[in-house]
Amino acid sequence: MCGILGVVAKIPVNQLLYDGLLVLQHRGQDAAGIVTAQGNTFNMHKGSGMVRDVFRTRNMRALQGNMGIAHVRYPTAGSADSPAEAQPFYVNSPFGIVLGHNGNLTNTEQLKRELFRQDLRHVNTNSDSEVLLNVLAHELQESCGNQFLDATTIFNAVSGVYRRCRGAYAVVAMIAGYGLLAFRDPFGIRPLVVGQSRSERGTEYLVASESVALDTLGFELTRDVAPGEAIFIDDGGNFYSKQCVANAVRSPCIFEYVYLARPDSVIDGISVYETRLHLGESLADKIKQYHRNLDIDVVIPIPDSSRPSAMQLANCLGIPYREGFIKNRYIGRTFIMPGQVQRQQSVRQKLNAMSVEFKGKNVLLVDDSIVRGTTSREIVQMAREAGARKVYFASSAPPVRFPNVYGIDMPTREELIANGRSDDEVAREIGADKLIYQDLDALVHAAQQVNPNITRFETSCFSGEYITGDISPEYLAYIEAQRRDGARRQKDEATSSNQLDLNLLTVD
Repeated sequence: MCGILGVVAKIPVNQLLYDGLLVLQHRGQDAAGIVTAQGNTFNMHKGSGMVRDVFRTRNMRALQGNMGIAHVRYPTAGSADSPAEAQPFYVNSPFGIVLGHNGNLTNTEQLKRELFRQDLRHVNTNSDSEVLLNVLAHELQESCGNQFLDATTIFNAVSGVYRRCRGAYAVVAMIAGYGLLAFRDPFGIRPLVVGQSRSERGTEYLVASESVALDTLGFELTRDVAPGEAIFIDDGGNFYSKQCVANAVRSPCIFEYVYLARPDSVIDGISVYETRLHLGESLADKIKQYHRNLDIDVVIPIPDSSRPSAMQLANCLGIPYREGFIKNRYIGRTFIMPGQVQRQQSVRQKLNAMSVEFKGKNVLLVDDSIVRGTTSREIVQMAREAGARKVYFASSAPPVRFPNVYGIDMPTREELIANGRSDDEVAREIGADKLIYQDLDALVHAAQQVNPNITRFETSCFSGEYITGDISPEYLAYIEAQRRDGARRQKDEATSSNQLDLNLLTVD
């Protein structure tokens, strides 16, 4: 999961891109980058950390130009945590191209071999986004030869990317001297929307991961970029689009609506907020049908993404809704933190329980999902320490039993707390008196209630069904081995850093 932006405007875009990244900060807190185009020249600044930490006034002044792209990245186990992995990536041939990518290619290793042996291109990092950039560069070169580019040759090149690249990818790119390119994989797994702003200056365009970026920057949502579609906006502001895949099937990631996206976003015609309200309704129906014996005194959400579901659940059950946890908003999201130790330490730094809402009560805690169970276990313990008599736990999502290979850093199967365990066994693992999971059918129905035209969703982390059709047990074993190695490196680096701190303290 990452956040991407692309702007073609009549005024300098540096502030627009910076403000847009702040709005999309929830999609990535590990690194940030902006590239602007000034004629044939790219101006780039990127680095590790939050948006506010990466960009200073002097950096912003150097990002001149009326067109640009931007990216926020979140850390994944097995990936390097270094500025070299920050996006956008740049390649100078042909023309000069920069690219930002949200998603994950599932045939990266094959593409690396093809790039090296056939396309004679060099990839300098472990990022599949750099692989994707080089595939696009090669296809552009093949499409246009030595001629100037136009929309037709660009779309032919994107068709070549579609033939070669598998997996999930929403992309923004700039071609020096030509314009802004954006495209979305044939299944539309990762979100991408386009909007415009009309004024006396003319028409300006914005492409973004979520519609909330358009809202806050003063752009009107035009539509979602369709699966298998490419759009190109030249440096004169002319808009072109083409469906480059004939049999594309819109299958958005269902986890966007559960957890990843902001509640005020609309993705593929589905309001994230409305979907979460429906999730609360279906949880309430399940409790009424199967768990009527639970003596619940109060419903308390785990902030922030579970709030709409928890409020609607409480309304449907006729039980008081209370805010029992106060959140420190200067701590990152625990789900996307790279190390287990970091996650455990961050939970109590991020949340504090108010005993007045827990003492002597039977509480129903509502969270968006349970992945490893680390956060849930800590939160249940916090509720008990605050005086709760009984602690029930409800998840707006079904049990997460399978890894996600489409751009969400799900851990290995043995780390997933629901893998190989019943609901009661998971409840014991997290210390809850009772655990209620959302049903997968109810989750899909909650989204379809908002937009019945979406008939298929990417649900692999819940169902184990991978819609791209190329995910084998061997591939899953390979990526899990990579994640184990990455987690081991991160643990070793953390241990070395702690030992260094201890040595410095000893010297002092």
